Amino acid sequence: MPTKNPRVNVVLEKPLYRRIEHLAKRDGISLSLKVRDLVREALEIEEDLALSVLAEKREKTFRRSTALKHDEVW
Repeated sequence: MPTKNPRVNVVLEKPLYRRIEHLAKRDGISLSLKVRDLVREALEIEEDLALSVLAEKREKTFRRSTALKHDEVW
């Protein structure tokens, strides 16, 4: 069945392939869907890490005296 979604070919080491294959079988989904889900999850983790670094930087420069109060923002 043709799809309009872009595709990626990936070469995996046998142990990694077998682990993903096991997870796909366990979840009752195709290998392709399992890889997609794992990539999506990895990207979410990367985003969380980047936002955490940003929050730490902002926290270091936070000054209560210059912060806007709730009523001033809303």
